[in-house]
Amino acid sequence: MPPHVSSPIYANFPSSNLTIGAGVAIFHLASARVVVCYHSRDKYWFLPKGRRDVNEETGAAAEREGFEESGYRNRLLPLPLSHRQPRGSSPITSGSPYATEPVWTQLIPQSASVQYLLFWYVAETVPADVEAAMTAKEAAAAAAAAVSDSTAAAARTAASASPAHGAAARSRSAYVPPPPFPPVLPLRARVRQDSRVDGGVCEPVRHAGTGVDAEELLYESQLLPIAEARRKLRGSVMADVVRVGWEAVGRRLEMEGGGGDEWIDDGAGAGTATSKSGDKLTAGS
Repeated sequence: MPPHVSSPIYANFPSSNLTIGAGVAIFHLASARVVVCYHSRDKYWFLPKGRRDVNEETGAAAEREGFEESGYRNRLLPLPLSHRQPRGSSPITSGSPYATEPVWTQLIPQSASVQYLLFWYVAETVPADVEAAMTAKEAAAAAAAAVSDSTAAAARTAASASPAHGAAARSRSAYVPPPPFPPVLPLRARVRQDSRVDGGVCEPVRHAGTGVDAEELLYESQLLPIAEARRKLRGSVMADVVRVGWEAVGRRLEMEGGGGDEWIDDGAGAGTATSKSGDKLTAGS
């Protein structure tokens, strides 16, 4: 059942007592799977999330945290979502029925005096060409940072005493935000970008060692079929983030003329996206 919906409240927090965070459900559309993380020490499943960096947009923070905690590059997915935000006057977004707004928001006490405000977004894994371009950009950024930092090697020695910490620091400094989902790209066309000539689907790349501290380096991640992911996240808002996101994917397909009711998790464990007739939706249907 859906999580309890809280009543509206009055609350006031100075910036010194407020932490803003963002989390994300990352879907691989072509295989009807979603990225779920697992804490290898504490033995629980979760969706990637974390604090927004200073001056960072919250949606961009969701993408970055998704990458750092799961290892999967991702970008926010425009979907037909129920929200209360005005459309605005941007020629790119004002006429679109799709949005990248958060699907759930949580207020979680972080301490006796600090409030945590957490926004949950929906995203997708990136196609192979975007993956390759971003990998090249990150390599160039890391190389430039290494040259720049060479004059401060002594200061870095204490901070990178352990190999794990050093790897985490490098991954954070080299992160490159993804390009946004193309505004005119239909979802079925996006799915075809992940299709192989043999009828299978291209697996998104999972990068190792993207965690930014010792705790995050304990995280593991998997692409799981939608139903299995919801079972592992049962009882949390995260399970409903997956549900809401996947249902919105189906609605967008239906709005595009693709029969969104046919976009289902086949429950077979392989995570293929199929129609009710059994045809793979990676074809040009």
